[in-house]
Amino acid sequence: MREKAEAQGQDLLVIDTGDRVEGNGLYDSSKPKGVYLSDILRHQEIDLLTSGNHELYTQNASEAELLITVPNFRGNYLASNIDIIHPVTQELVPLAPRYKKFTTKIQGIRIVAFGFLFDFTGNWNNTVVQKVSSTIKEDWFQEAIRDKEVDLFLVIGHVPVHSPEYRAIFKEIRGIRWDTPIQFFGGHQHVRDYARYDSKAYGLASGRFMETVGFMSIDGLNTPKSNHLSSAVASPVFRRRYIDQNLYSYYHHTGLNEETFPTEKGQNVSRLIAKARTDLQLDQIHGCAPQDLWMSRVKYPSPNSLYTWLETQVLTDSLKDESRADIPTLAVVNTGAMRFDIFQGPFTQDSLFILSPFTSGFRYVKDIPYDKAQLIVEVLNKQPQILQMSQEGEYSSTTLAPPEQLFFPEDVVVNNWGHSDQTPLSGKLVPGYTTQDDAGTDGDDTVHAPISRYRVSNVIRTLLHNTTETPEKVDFVYIDFIEKYVVMAAKFAGLDVDFAKESDVYMPQMSLTTLVLDWVKKHWKC
Repeated sequence: MREKAEAQGQDLLVIDTGDRVEGNGLYDSSKPKGVYLSDILRHQEIDLLTSGNHELYTQNASEAELLITVPNFRGNYLASNIDIIHPVTQELVPLAPRYKKFTTKIQGIRIVAFGFLFDFTGNWNNTVVQKVSSTIKEDWFQEAIRDKEVDLFLVIGHVPVHSPEYRAIFKEIRGIRWDTPIQFFGGHQHVRDYARYDSKAYGLASGRFMETVGFMSIDGLNTPKSNHLSSAVASPVFRRRYIDQNLYSYYHHTGLNEETFPTEKGQNVSRLIAKARTDLQLDQIHGCAPQDLWMSRVKYPSPNSLYTWLETQVLTDSLKDESRADIPTLAVVNTGAMRFDIFQGPFTQDSLFILSPFTSGFRYVKDIPYDKAQLIVEVLNKQPQILQMSQEGEYSSTTLAPPEQLFFPEDVVVNNWGHSDQTPLSGKLVPGYTTQDDAGTDGDDTVHAPISRYRVSNVIRTLLHNTTETPEKVDFVYIDFIEKYVVMAAKFAGLDVDFAKESDVYMPQMSLTTLVLDWVKKHWKC
């Protein structure tokens, strides 16, 4: 796609906005994590990229980002508001350069680019994520936006395009450069979205998990090579398109086919991916799912809900610490621990990491009054405004539910598929994205049948008890990732527990991912 764009006298920027960590077997199943994926990614021609929140959850991941990914994309990796303690010097240094100024090869567009992460507070203590509102007041940022030889400000980030962070950046730039076009690229919420800030400033988010290639074009920029007399005369036109990520889409937009589309470099990378998948045994089949299980396409609870399956089958059958086997247990798992649906058919090693790639284990507090344990669950589910408070007392973008739920304040129920003037060759629409954004409903490159999206609770609960009688006290078991939220909920429930001293590991060496794997091997025979 790059070659065709440049041949037509256009410039193409390829944007990667983070969260390459935790989400697929190529990264998560290697030891150390990311060895194969880092080698694959370094072959890609990526003009700008930045970090997501998942790169910062652990010390190992963030240091690998500093020592491997940043050098692999030297000069193209930006980190406007992320610092890291260097593992050798022990000094706090920027994860990568704060910004970059460059000129595109074909059209000579002068660009000042930034790379931001949202106001994230869940990072490991070897990194510092400075709030966006503070970062944009620093001298280097103020100097960068006062550069008068700029045709376009480009802001990439693991930040929702409709967010306080991006709105603050827009206002700060606009306060100094009232007429210079600004293009934002965003992410984190796992949705297709497009934001209009003003007539010369827009933001594009391109879905989730590489399901979408977001394509953005700007025509009519005033540059030294253009014929415009001044920036005030220029009236740039912004267009966006959400392209389904598959070979047929690529063939269509490049004008090529299965024989002419592949390049030598692309085929070499494909061989790297194939070898990595073989070495990591990602196609190994552990079982066969008897049906589709959905995160949000069906209501919870229901027989087709992924969370109902997890709650009533996986946790019920497999969550048991032998040293506490006879003790009634109330187990809590946040719904965001699940990342993708399960499809009927083979459940492979790769399926496991796509479903839940996290290394979170279980912890517990013993002898909790059952009514208090129930109240903790109720607080976790019904008081999100409490749980979104950071330790500094300010609201955070963090959620216990899947990230895309932040984008949908209520259920999106599709009773009928409506009508479209475009009819696919097969005569049948495939369910998928039907996007409505600030520019309307014409952004999806491929017409789909709409799908319902039902909201889910923040957490699900399972009571493990040998009798039908209500227990007086329980072991309260929870995923360790949500401990800080459990601590806050326990306080609101009136439970006086020092989790730092009284909690302990439950089922040592067992994570939610391995728990699911053991269950699948036992119950889903092919």
